[in-house]
Amino acid sequence: MNAKNGNGSIQGRLISEVRRRIIAGEISPGVNISEIAIAEEFGVSRTPVRETFKQLQTEGLVEIRPRVGTFVTTPSRREITELFEMKELLEGAAARLLAQRGRVPEVELLEENLRQADQAVAADDKARYAELVEEFHNLLIAGADNNKLEAHYRTLMNQLAYARLVNTSLSQPGRPLQSDREHHHVLDLIVAKDGDSAERVMREHVRASRQALLAGLGSAT
Repeated sequence: MNAKNGNGSIQGRLISEVRRRIIAGEISPGVNISEIAIAEEFGVSRTPVRETFKQLQTEGLVEIRPRVGTFVTTPSRREITELFEMKELLEGAAARLLAQRGRVPEVELLEENLRQADQAVAADDKARYAELVEEFHNLLIAGADNNKLEAHYRTLMNQLAYARLVNTSLSQPGRPLQSDREHHHVLDLIVAKDGDSAERVMREHVRASRQALLAGLGSAT
């Protein structure tokens, strides 16, 4: 493959795929990500791989240690708290904006999401429920119909590596059922077009998730 041929698309594909692997937990924190192995896998020179690492360092996903290697970062408890504070603000705003929009397609998708979530909780299927939790929050952000809010949210969630952390949160006894109830409460307020209450309850939900997560991280250490 000629690395210069369509280099932009190759660079984009590299960034997207390595980012996806980090967020999904396929590359563990503390493991040195091999520049050579990535270059060989994608059939490119090491230059676009270095550029990929630089971009992911800017996003807060990796740390480049000169003459040592590139490592997946693990958010500290303080960083998790700060990121969740931002998550609370953005998702609260999204709930308010969605409530103001009325009966848009995202509302129906959220209703279907909760039907499936109820089933997953009843079946004690934590893996499936974790997927539905992520989908619920993504639908909420999409439903806000604000591109700037969504862009900031994506960067935030990448740094938080939420897909890994949500499982820790949901491992707390009773948390899946409580989380499901909180989602229902938020959606009821959105459907009622009560933007003030939807924002407040959504922010309370994010705080409860953060508390469950930190409790789970505390018991894991």
